Amino acid sequence: MPAFKFTIDAESPETWARAGTIQTPHGIIHTPIYMPVGTQATVKSVSPEELRAAGAEIILANTYHLMLRPGSPLIDTLGGLHTFMHWDGPILTDSGGFQVWSLGHLRKLTEDGATFKSHLDGSEHVLTPERVMQIEAELGSDIILPLDICSPYPCSPQEARQAMEQTHRWEERALVAKERYRPEQTLFGIVQGAFEPELRAESARIIGNMPFPGLSIGGLSVGEPKEQMWEMLRHVTPALPRDKPRHLLGVGSPEDVVIGTGLGMDMFDCVLPTRVARHGGLFTQYGRVNIKSARFRTVAGPIEEGCDCYTCRNYSAAYVHHLIRTEEQLYYRLGSIHNIHFMLRLARQLRASIIDGSYPIFRDEFLARYVPASEQVRTDQREKWKAARARQNDIISLK
Repeated sequence: MPAFKFTIDAESPETWARAGTIQTPHGIIHTPIYMPVGTQATVKSVSPEELRAAGAEIILANTYHLMLRPGSPLIDTLGGLHTFMHWDGPILTDSGGFQVWSLGHLRKLTEDGATFKSHLDGSEHVLTPERVMQIEAELGSDIILPLDICSPYPCSPQEARQAMEQTHRWEERALVAKERYRPEQTLFGIVQGAFEPELRAESARIIGNMPFPGLSIGGLSVGEPKEQMWEMLRHVTPALPRDKPRHLLGVGSPEDVVIGTGLGMDMFDCVLPTRVARHGGLFTQYGRVNIKSARFRTVAGPIEEGCDCYTCRNYSAAYVHHLIRTEEQLYYRLGSIHNIHFMLRLARQLRASIIDGSYPIFRDEFLARYVPASEQVRTDQREKWKAARARQNDIISLK
């Protein structure tokens, strides 16, 4: 099997949606695809065998976290990330750029790279484009991403341009550095430009013309209204080469995957499905339900009628409700399996609709039926995350 190859199997003539096939050293990926996130070499509470049973074809791991512990040299010594985590399918590792950005005052960006303090113990580290390539080579993932700068929302046009141009220079250095390491790995370029339409189109053209076999769209879903995110993609997609897969970084709620597919995206990743599951939020075709709710206390049927995930095939909603109310560990596994299965089934449905020409109908029917979390809920969740991150960063700064 070739180290990397992307083919387009079908396209939606009325939209930018397409179904594709990606070949990697560890297997084939059918797009559109949702990638479960295994930040620290594990998708929380779910085993590799359960991921396979749910239909996962590729997972994402985090360079920043694995660099800090257990360390990429140790993972390399133990046979690489695939052996280390007992996952024989494709793996994509991000660069850690978003995590470094989220450290706020604990990081400093220069032309050379990013200097930051670990969120674990306050120790100082330096990430450069060259160092990121070395770490990801030691991890041995199939698809790797270069160091980039994620601009905050909101930011000025000048800040957006500076971050974009710095990212482009780092990506040029990453291309050179990668040549020293594993030829079987595939380096995707990252498009930036914050929320400036002209910058987004410019970055897409520049990165699209560089010798990256695939492209990731970064710097979105960082606090902006969703319509603004979609508007940026409307400027990005026409400027991208047709023959390269497109990965929308950090975006993965059900409605986002449906809409993003129509805007030309092929690959999606997000911690949201497993994160909300741990707090009781479970996906159904009509929207997210809270399994903690008293209305599930006596429901003898599954969480969602017609769902064929392991959880719904074997357990009643009443039992799953009981598990979370009593804070039993089994809940985290069953809830996460359900949401991961939902996302992967949705990706398969999207692919099938593109192939048979019915994607616009599928999209419209799904969005008419599915009730997403409100903008206020999203804002509240985001503020809680930012507050928790700020508290953590304050603690680190005192170390």
